[in-house]
Amino acid sequence: MTRSCREREALATTPWVGRLRVLASATLALGALTHCGQAANGGVGNPFPSAAAAQPTSSIASSRPLLRAGLRSSPYGNFPFPEPAWWLDSTASMASRFSGATPAVVWIVGEMLFPADCGLSFPSPAGTYPNIQFTPVDRNEAYLNAFDQAGLRVWLQAEPGDADVPTLIDLVLMRYGGHPSVVGLGIDVEWYQSGAYEEGRPVVDAEARAWSERVRSYNPDFVLFLKHWLIEKMPSSYRTGIVFVDDSQELGSLDAMLEEFAGWGEAFAPAEVGFQVGYEADQTWWSGLADPPGDIGRALLERIPNMTDLYWVDFTAYTLWPPR
Repeated sequence: MTRSCREREALATTPWVGRLRVLASATLALGALTHCGQAANGGVGNPFPSAAAAQPTSSIASSRPLLRAGLRSSPYGNFPFPEPAWWLDSTASMASRFSGATPAVVWIVGEMLFPADCGLSFPSPAGTYPNIQFTPVDRNEAYLNAFDQAGLRVWLQAEPGDADVPTLIDLVLMRYGGHPSVVGLGIDVEWYQSGAYEEGRPVVDAEARAWSERVRSYNPDFVLFLKHWLIEKMPSSYRTGIVFVDDSQELGSLDAMLEEFAGWGEAFAPAEVGFQVGYEADQTWWSGLADPPGDIGRALLERIPNMTDLYWVDFTAYTLWPPR
């Protein structure tokens, strides 16, 4: 059974400034990024080296869409927050488990700030923006530059709260849309007007169309993703330019995950779908797999022909890819 993804209630009363990971950009040595070439041989501190070597990469039929695979990043997942080299190595390690997969990340640039605001992790441009807060320094640029150089693909994600979603799209893509690594923008619907609607307000077709078209107005190749674990929170019929991402957890077993995620894939087919996996709530069973990211991903690829995205959440990423 699908459960709530409310992952951080304990942060509800933590001051926004207290959660800043202020970058000392002068000390971010991008020369360290050469480590990314080691990831194909198991990644950073891979605790499953023999399993990764023993398991072949997935060889799903070439007629299926190509897979983007990697990690989800958030301001509240990894402590201390990793430097670019760790993201490059661990993301490449994740993608290397699947033949032809492109390393990719979901990069949260807009965090839900209780009770109703979206906190964007860059300075405010001129203007007034209701229900939107900004940080005094840019927390993303150095990372995106590194991802550009390494050829990663990046989803920029926002947890909107009561902020106007078209305004968030404009703010984020005007600032970062020129990065070649960026493939689009994601909205986590769990946090869409979540103060008034439990687990987020459902997105209607007219909104989905307007948001998708607005994202594509910045680049016709950009894609919107909408994320939730409840199908009824998604638009009923509009599908153009959208990937539908399921972040369900507390699933009990790999078989239970396959059943639920297959239902998600069928509900939106032939539109593309993606999944977030690796939650602590499921660690009791996935920790017993020989190669958790690879075993889960290969099983999903075999079952869900329209799957294009797979991301391991940062909450447990240090378990598989320890920091240096």
